[in-house]
Amino acid sequence: MLRLWRATVNTRNGLAFAIRSEQAVREELFALVLSLPLAWVIGTSLMRRIELVAAVAMVLVVELLNTAIEKLSDRLTMDHDPQIGRVKDMGSAAVGVALVTAGLFWLFAVAERMGLI
Repeated sequence: MLRLWRATVNTRNGLAFAIRSEQAVREELFALVLSLPLAWVIGTSLMRRIELVAAVAMVLVVELLNTAIEKLSDRLTMDHDPQIGRVKDMGSAAVGVALVTAGLFWLFAVAERMGLI
């Protein structure tokens, strides 16, 4: 039980730090909150609604991991390092892929709601 409590505190601390320090995390958290009522309107079934919210949550998860990579990289060195630059670029690419994936989920759901598919 103590381990679960410590994990919960660490989660809260990490999320709080990310919210304070990263605009992208704040924006994606806002998108997640906004996705809850929108998914209810757009989703044609309970499962589709869950998928839509999960797709936005996935973007937030990837952004948190990318932020962790960037913070750790900056802690290693503030000097320009091509290797670190490539690692940061891959983290950014992961966020981009997650955003495109979430966008496709939402476009599919809108098309489904409109009877186009």
